[in-house]
Amino acid sequence: MAAPKGNSFWKQRTKHGRDKIFANADLMWEAACEYFQWVEDNPLNEAIVYQGELSEKEKPLMRAMTIGGMCIQWDTNEEYLSHFENGLDFDKPESKDFLRVIKKIKQVIATQKFEGASAGLLNPNIIARDLGLADKKELSSPDRSMTPKTIDAKDVKSALSDLMKSDDV
Repeated sequence: MAAPKGNSFWKQRTKHGRDKIFANADLMWEAACEYFQWVEDNPLNEAIVYQGELSEKEKPLMRAMTIGGMCIQWDTNEEYLSHFENGLDFDKPESKDFLRVIKKIKQVIATQKFEGASAGLLNPNIIARDLGLADKKELSSPDRSMTPKTIDAKDVKSALSDLMKSDDV
């Protein structure tokens, strides 16, 4: 059964929408620092195999910081951060504070990944791709198509005779 026309039940609600995860940008930064500390305190562990036997000891490995991991700890998703980055609330002054904190968080995470990869503690290929630092090479033919050129025997003979006539040989 539908609600009767002209009802005002919605006015009886105590609040509208979901609570904010962070009341201000300072609380967001504190939560990010807690995530950074958690990453430091909880390295990944590599099992050590010695002469075919699994050792009791484990080798600690650096854990890379990620936006996704931080969002999981915050019980939110990356869209929450992009909400501030895309300026959906830029008419509010506190939104600029949130944007500044999010940029700082991303800078800390990128720096940790880059330094870890530079020191060989993280896989450099994975981190380079993640940070957009991978070398990209385009392979194409001179006419910008990927179609291989066919060379006939006359062209080969001509190129060889030109080479033999030159002074470089």
